[in-house]
Formats: sequence, C-alpha cells, structure tokens
Amino acid sequence: MAVDIIIYHNPECGTSRNALAMIRNAGIEPHVVEYLKTPPSRAMLVDLIARAGMRPRDLLREKGTPYAELGLGEPSLSDDALLDAMMAHSILINRPLVVSPLGVKLCRPSEVVLDLLPAGQRGAFAKEDGEQVVDAAGERVR
Repeated sequence: MAVDIIIYHNPECGTSRNALAMIRNAGIEPHVVEYLKTPPSRAMLVDLIARAGMRPRDLLREKGTPYAELGLGEPSLSDDALLDAMMAHSILINRPLVVSPLGVKLCRPSEVVLDLLPAGQRGAFAKEDGEQVVDAAGERVR
C-alpha cells in the first residue's frame, strides 16, 4: 500500500520493533528513521511534538538515559531546556514516534500504532512477549 508513514525507531527497543512489525502487518513499508543515528532537527522535533498534542516533557525518556544525571525531573525546567537536552542526547527522545496521514503519536504501548494505520491488519499479530494484539481476522484484541 502506498501510504506515507514514518517511524522514529530504535531497533534495540521491543516496543519500537513491535510497532514497526504492526505497520508492516498492515502491508505498509514505512520510512524508518533510526533516530539515534539520524536525530530529527530541533524544528522537526518541535513540529512532531506539537502535531502529537504533547509537550516536550511528555516525550522525554527516563529509563536507560542521562535523564536523572541531567536533572531533567526538575519541574521548573522550560520546554526549551528539555528540547536542548533531547538535541544533545537523542536517547532522551522516547520512541517509537509514528507519523501517518492520520496523525502523530508516541506509540507506547506499541498497539497505539493501530490508530494511525489507514489499512487494517492482514492477519494475526502477537507482540514479541507473546501478547496477542490482533486476531486471525485482522481485528484488534481489546
């Protein structure tokens, strides 16, 4: 299917791998941006956050990052300061962030990506941990 979908992806992240697999299970080959190798520009990051209806703090990743060492939990930090940190340390950008004609979302949990896909799932899908997300008829398991 010729649908323009972009996933800001970290191949080391199970949630990101699951979201990518669900996009592909819909018959869509997305543009995969390994954002740790090719981080978005500041302007693009600001745009993605706004389009997702988020604030920079909402996109900050704590686990496995320099979040604590940089004191990013301090509530008085401005959005600009948080963006500066994400630009300096792209690992602070949470993932997977998915852009589709239906919107932009941080897909955590990974099945949130299903809300962004204009095509249905082509068959059953289970996450890497075995959790069934889509049944054999291609319907989301709730």
